[in-house]
Amino acid sequence: MPQYIKAMAVLLGTGLIALAPTGAVAADPPLLPMSETELVRPALPPILPMRDRARVENALLADRLDTVIPRLMRDQKIDMWVLVAREYFEDPVVATMLNAESLHARRRTILVFFDPGDGRPVERLTVSRYGMGTLFTGAWNPDTQPDQWKALADLIARHDPRRIAVNTSSLTAFGDGMTFSQYSEMVAALSPGLRDRIVSGEGLSVGWLETRTPAEMKLYPGIMRLAHAVIAEAFSAATIKPGITTAADVVWFYRERLARLGIATWFHPSVGVQRKGTKGILDGDTVIQKGDLLWTDFGITYLRLNTDTQHLAYVLMDGETQAPAGLRAGLAQANRVQDALTSSFAVGLSGNEVLAAARAKALVQGLKPSIYSHPLGYHGHGAGPAIGFWDNQNADVRGSLKVHADTVWSIELAAFAAVPEWDSQEVSFRAEENAFFDGQQVRYLDGRQTALTLIAGRPGP
Repeated sequence: MPQYIKAMAVLLGTGLIALAPTGAVAADPPLLPMSETELVRPALPPILPMRDRARVENALLADRLDTVIPRLMRDQKIDMWVLVAREYFEDPVVATMLNAESLHARRRTILVFFDPGDGRPVERLTVSRYGMGTLFTGAWNPDTQPDQWKALADLIARHDPRRIAVNTSSLTAFGDGMTFSQYSEMVAALSPGLRDRIVSGEGLSVGWLETRTPAEMKLYPGIMRLAHAVIAEAFSAATIKPGITTAADVVWFYRERLARLGIATWFHPSVGVQRKGTKGILDGDTVIQKGDLLWTDFGITYLRLNTDTQHLAYVLMDGETQAPAGLRAGLAQANRVQDALTSSFAVGLSGNEVLAAARAKALVQGLKPSIYSHPLGYHGHGAGPAIGFWDNQNADVRGSLKVHADTVWSIELAAFAAVPEWDSQEVSFRAEENAFFDGQQVRYLDGRQTALTLIAGRPGP
């Protein structure tokens, strides 16, 4: 049985391959259920060796090409989709269609999807010097036709599609991957009749990138657990020594820890400090002290999927066993803003409409919200509609796209609240957790933070 088929069997839960115990180096990723409850200090789950990661990534990609592409093309009535990328300058979509052994496009990589209709399988072709493993069929012989553009034009003419999608978009970078030079050369090679059939592939691009498959959703909670486990290590007495450790020290703890685990981060982590009597958030060389409220923003990339999480922690003062009531109440308010947002999702609404509904629910409760959520998946700030921005809580063109089922979201927001124990100082309670929208409800991948992480306030040695 081919390795990618075995991998898919595991991901879809048929149990053909046994899973390794938690904490071990594994041949298969942990398959955890989605949960509304986040563990306080979760153990680090198994991490795959690179060869096994490639096996899983290729299985996921093969499944996506077989299932997502035909549905999107037929829903959007596109007969042919042409994607063009150049080495080290990949179209955002092409970059996600390369197998695990193809780290970049080679020379000029051209991928073609053609739907012959009548329910027949969508053809996957590549007009490229180098192959694409077993995922695409080679459709160019440079020995018989040295001109790559002419070879593509001949292929298009033979298939005679009614609508030819290419990745051009003024709205989203994810649908704007074909450069002007490549577009111009392609159009010049086509006959005038075929040129008139070119349409934007924006919808295909966004749909491909935002859609999560059942196999991916078997994996995503375990990936989220990995991120939560590393955050728990960072926000612990083992890492933070009050009076000694700086915010920057914790940031670089993240970077070193991920490097040793062989896991990538898609952005440089953030760690900040809010302190009684001090306005705003302190960072960098600020030394963490007892009584500080800590904030972190942290995300990883693993098996091509991304996380994006913000957590809060409190450094206990001498004699304290819990955080001040005002700080605990502030996090509870952020949870209520989360509830307002997740209950506002509906298929077919725009991101702007979800934002307006969520804000109305939060404001009527007397909360002071700021909502700035976004899709998540192949990219940290993923393809699809934005739901607000921290600097714009009104409708925005970037929120005009519609919400779809089978999408993963970063539920990112803040609640601002006065803390009595801090002389009524206003504090920003930032929260960010990752969740799946199945078309009916939003479910957290690995729970959400409902209690401040507590860090012992003992001084360092």
